[in-house]
Amino acid sequence: MAGAKYDVLKATMKLTRREAVRGLVGIFGAAPWLGSQDYDNPLYGLVNVMEFAAAARKKLDPMAWDYLDGGSEDEAALRDNREAFNRLILRPRMLVDEHKIDLSVELFGQKLDYPILLDPAGGKNCFFKDGENTVAKAAANAKALQITNGGIDELIESGKGPVFWQITTGGQLRNAQTIRSFVKRLEAQGCKAICFTVDIMHVSHRERDIRNGLERSWCESGLPPRDAQGKLPKAKNPWRVGIYPSRPEPTPTWQTLSELCSATKLPVLVKGIMTAEDADRCVRHGASGVVVSNHGARQMDHVGATIEALPEVVKEVGGKITVLVDGGFRRGTDVLKGLALGAKAVCVARPYLYGLAAFGQPGVERVLELLRTELALNMGLAGVPNLAAIDRSLVRWRGETR
Repeated sequence: MAGAKYDVLKATMKLTRREAVRGLVGIFGAAPWLGSQDYDNPLYGLVNVMEFAAAARKKLDPMAWDYLDGGSEDEAALRDNREAFNRLILRPRMLVDEHKIDLSVELFGQKLDYPILLDPAGGKNCFFKDGENTVAKAAANAKALQITNGGIDELIESGKGPVFWQITTGGQLRNAQTIRSFVKRLEAQGCKAICFTVDIMHVSHRERDIRNGLERSWCESGLPPRDAQGKLPKAKNPWRVGIYPSRPEPTPTWQTLSELCSATKLPVLVKGIMTAEDADRCVRHGASGVVVSNHGARQMDHVGATIEALPEVVKEVGGKITVLVDGGFRRGTDVLKGLALGAKAVCVARPYLYGLAAFGQPGVERVLELLRTELALNMGLAGVPNLAAIDRSLVRWRGETR
């Protein structure tokens, strides 16, 4: 039998990828990860999120790529979000029964197949036409929860939309009447939670976009075509520096959060929390959860990595409310580390945007599939067959002694 296996394996070296897969199935039997995919499709030639990023960069206009990939000012927090994962080391456990890996999680009474959520992200139309609805369709097919920016009402009403939470940055929370109207609409639509993003009361200096002369309205309409000389039309109101920050109306406060929580039975999560002190305020003002987030390092710079901020937030809330995290997650091992430090689930944005830009809806679905299967594989390798088995003892900071 061993000789027969060797002969078949040797033969596959001269076959196409599709034929090789069929040959391996004949030897070992069908496996979940082999599926029915067409492995001649370029979509399946990319093996991780970073390769999807490279594919997206090749496909996008350079201005759109900078808008997707860039951070604010020195981009220190952008680098920190990724580099901090290398300082966090996994401590695998051996001789644990891992024949079944269970990724399921329950969030506010909603059972999800895996703890990876789609973060809100503006400007999707810069990367793909009708981006919000395209992502929503992908989320539904991938059985993933989407935190939406809005604009998917028709899809939801058709019954083909994803499980969703609605984001607000405060525009709907100006007074009691607007709050009531906002939550009434969401409750009628079947929204499962409200995500209040609190770190974008002013727009940061994103210097790649400023140098490029980006018109911020293009982030919603999509970039206009370039002319025969390869130039974009001159922006009427380009992103600028040297303008003193101001807002025409008062910005939301902790009282706003209390009023929102009192106006609805839906869970309210506060996104943009980076300190224990603010986490405690979220608990005291009625929030059901927080998202430890630095807005993808696109708002205030030099705030450190979210994975570094996560432990103090988890410790402060002490299990009283749910903690999620985003920022720099690109691998299943990254997700595993976030869960080990106490997050109930992890949110991602750039990874699925890479998939969207490169391949549209199938790209979003494939990126989620890669992250989900990477997480499952690494849970098996680490000796944690389900989320309940993951705890702080699974990781240590480099240089930390036990």
